[in-house]
Amino acid sequence: MSKGSNSYSADKDLQNVAKDLDQPELGSHAKQQHQQQKNDRRHQDALNHEG
Repeated sequence: MSKGSNSYSADKDLQNVAKDLDQPELGSHAKQQHQQQKNDRRHQDALNHEG
């Protein structure tokens, strides 16, 4: 990876963190569902990148 790629990745990570911090406080059920959605996206992304 080039430095430009890493820079973009870091910026994107920070944007995602900022977006997560902007979310309103959720109840425990909603938090669990939100976390499961994130896990599902990560799992699907991993499947899409398998070689």
